[in-house]
Amino acid sequence: MMTSDQLASVLERRDALRGYLDIDNKRIQLKEEELRTQDPHFWDDPAKAQEKMREVGDLKRWIEDYDKIDTMAEELSLALEYAKEDPELISEEETDKIYASTLEALDNLELRNMLRSEEDQLGALLQINSGAGGTESQDWASMLARMYQRWAEAHGYKVTITNWQDGDEAGIKTCTFEIEGDYAYGYLKSENGVHRLVRVSPYNAQGKRMTSFASVFVVPLVDDRIEVTVDPAKISWDTFRSGGAGGQNVNKVETGVRLRYQYTDPDTGETEEILIENTETRKQQENRANAMRHLKSELYDRELKRRHKMTEEIEGSKMKIEWGSQIRSYVFDDRRVKDHRTDYQTSDVDGVMDGDLDGFIKAFLMEFGASPKDISGH
Repeated sequence: MMTSDQLASVLERRDALRGYLDIDNKRIQLKEEELRTQDPHFWDDPAKAQEKMREVGDLKRWIEDYDKIDTMAEELSLALEYAKEDPELISEEETDKIYASTLEALDNLELRNMLRSEEDQLGALLQINSGAGGTESQDWASMLARMYQRWAEAHGYKVTITNWQDGDEAGIKTCTFEIEGDYAYGYLKSENGVHRLVRVSPYNAQGKRMTSFASVFVVPLVDDRIEVTVDPAKISWDTFRSGGAGGQNVNKVETGVRLRYQYTDPDTGETEEILIENTETRKQQENRANAMRHLKSELYDRELKRRHKMTEEIEGSKMKIEWGSQIRSYVFDDRRVKDHRTDYQTSDVDGVMDGDLDGFIKAFLMEFGASPKDISGH
């Protein structure tokens, strides 16, 4: 059964969150912003009004989520008090259940408090590329695609496949997803890098243990809040026949588009080609618009990295898809998935492949994200 020390820890974390999140000030801000929305001229500038409404919604979410934890903590305190006075009023199982729910809510809000940068709040554009190794690597890439789809769906995010290229015999060569929803990028940025699979391959006649690699690239999905400058003179287009996931949406006309953009690094002057393919719809014009949106996401991400003085660009990473560069290993035979950056690991391989990535994401953000104190300025 939950102890008094555990309750004290919950109450301490709740009170700390109130300070980190500056809840009292947020309540004042919310009232002020809601009053502004009642101004008769509020919607004279729709773009500015929508931005204000987003701010109001964001303030409400932080306050409501904190209030939920505050209520849960008080209920937990009462439950422990009743359990001590009269065990028949509430069982140990019920008390422990409330305790577990409160801990989960605390963990989630503390984690989200680490995602306070502008880009963290955006959706995500996630691309998976198979590494060298033919069918085995292509099959591994498709398994990762399924894993991220499951994770996104479990968290209520909208997933749209914008590019999908089947492998030669099985799996995929590459795919791109749009994952829309609040904080999708903030959570999924932890997935950038090379993912390594070790298993007895069903594609090897000798039944040998094989190692395969696939790379995952994640950039923020820009929306109408983000202004990105694109030089039309640096764009060129190709078209091709596209086929959708699982062989669907096969076209006899060239509806797939390939956008090439000659990007010049503002610091070094070096030029690099950004290549984006889109096969989302049967209409070439719509695919062109989607490809442009993805280009803006890529350019925005590069500017962020430059602004943050990071040395590694996501899409332009020179990291090879091979041994030694992986961020995470999935060893099926040993029932182990391990992240090499945080040393977090689990034996629940099936759960991970079904999208249970929260443990890895939390470990990454706890180690590499800013601390709540750093973020809030306290």
